[in-house]
Amino acid sequence: MYSSVMQHTLAGPAVCAGVGVHNGQHVRVAIRPAPVGTGVVFVRTDVTDRDNRIPVSPLAVGRTQLNTEIGNAAGVTVSTIEHLMAALAALSVDNVIVEIDGPETPIMDGSALPFVQLLDRAGRRMQDAPRRFIEILAPVEVTDGDKRAALLPSDRFEMKFEIAFASAAIGRQSVELAVTEDSFRRELAAARTFGFVHEVEALRAMGLARGGSLDNAVVIDGDTIVNPEGLRMEREFVRHKALDAIGDLYVLGAPVIGRFEGRYAGHALNNKLVCALMAAPDAWRLGSFAEDLAEAV
Repeated sequence: MYSSVMQHTLAGPAVCAGVGVHNGQHVRVAIRPAPVGTGVVFVRTDVTDRDNRIPVSPLAVGRTQLNTEIGNAAGVTVSTIEHLMAALAALSVDNVIVEIDGPETPIMDGSALPFVQLLDRAGRRMQDAPRRFIEILAPVEVTDGDKRAALLPSDRFEMKFEIAFASAAIGRQSVELAVTEDSFRRELAAARTFGFVHEVEALRAMGLARGGSLDNAVVIDGDTIVNPEGLRMEREFVRHKALDAIGDLYVLGAPVIGRFEGRYAGHALNNKLVCALMAAPDAWRLGSFAEDLAEAV
């Protein structure tokens, strides 16, 4: 087991290709090693007439309708970053350059598993700098009607998520776990995104879901799951929402030591929570795993 006390990058490049679930465009991605302190930086290699670099940060997040999109001051954007971000977070990868030749990260199979496998093949390399973390010191909460997202103090990263849908295929579901690399791999990574047949036409009219299919989403028609293979795991729907939240939180640029609670939340509320945390400096501190380890000794 490698050490997460220090920062990590990849040992070599990781390359994949696929289609964007919303724009339906084919795109190629190369995730490359980066120096200490780089963070996660997306580079639109198809954009050559202006600044094409987008460092991931809370301020970079723009649209949050059915996905998380980031952009820079030059108007260059990349959408649907959350599944890749969740994989990077879970595997404690701090510094990478993500070269992409289109405006949307490929959806792959609708989960984070292909990105985890991609990062595994590339391997990880420990770097000569301590890893930083964001420790939650006081509760921070945002709400929107009956929707809620909160970060609470805890001595580890914990996740609780609840969803409720009228469809009998989903109903009420919840998941609660301490998020580690092992638990992410075992309980969350393979959970796929999902959507409803009755929403497809409206979404496509808005320029969304144009690349969605049974190959990259769990599709529900009324009370029936359309996919012939069914679900991959029990409560796959809420597990995917937890996966999304992990990716959305990693735009903070460091792992969270605290408890996330989400009720009916999505990308928009997750991002509002990130912004609320940044606006409450007394509610968190930036620490170092190496410093805490030295103090413990």
